[in-house]
Amino acid sequence: MRASNGNVEPDNDMKLEPSSPTEKYTFSRCSSTGSVHTPSSSAHNTEDEDSDNKISYKERRREAHTQAEQKRRDAIKKGYDSLQDLVPTCQHTDSSGYKISKATVLQKSIDYIQFLLQQKKKQEDERNALRKEVVALRIMQANYEQIVKAHQTQPGQAELRISDEMKFQVFKAIMNRLFETFNISVANFTELSGCVFSWLEEQCKPQTLRQVVLSVLQQLTVADNQIS
Repeated sequence: MRASNGNVEPDNDMKLEPSSPTEKYTFSRCSSTGSVHTPSSSAHNTEDEDSDNKISYKERRREAHTQAEQKRRDAIKKGYDSLQDLVPTCQHTDSSGYKISKATVLQKSIDYIQFLLQQKKKQEDERNALRKEVVALRIMQANYEQIVKAHQTQPGQAELRISDEMKFQVFKAIMNRLFETFNISVANFTELSGCVFSWLEEQCKPQTLRQVVLSVLQQLTVADNQIS
């Protein structure tokens, strides 16, 4: 402690004791006046640091939420774009030149899926019908094969068998006789339809056809005898 002009000044290296038990302070050795460090200033600094940490945490959460939301929107947009590329009825623009809405894309996609389901069911029905036809044809084939084998094993049937050429000649002669009776003039399809029905009722009666067939067979028999 030094005396100056009758006043006592504290030494720079001297520590002052607090005047009361509740007051605590110290002087820095680098200054004659000293800097006071109190508990209130330390607590204030700690509160500032906690506040900064809270703000930084909120900002990080907000940024993470923003990024997640952006990813979700990008995924939805990519899904709608894929639907527009896959569904033929979804055009990127409507008739007015504007891009179609997401609701329209969803509705057109639903309609197209329903159309595909209907086509699938139709194809399955056609496939089942074809399978039944195949089974029926195989049964008919087996029956015809049995008939052919039975005719081949019976003796004396070769002499009674009629050739395909003879069958064709009989059919040709019968059809020529029938066409000769159809000598009607018509001007349109309506008249033709009416004339055909009346001609069938008149010329294709069972007794009439019987007479035509017998006449044709007699004629072919005579011709065959003359040739032989």
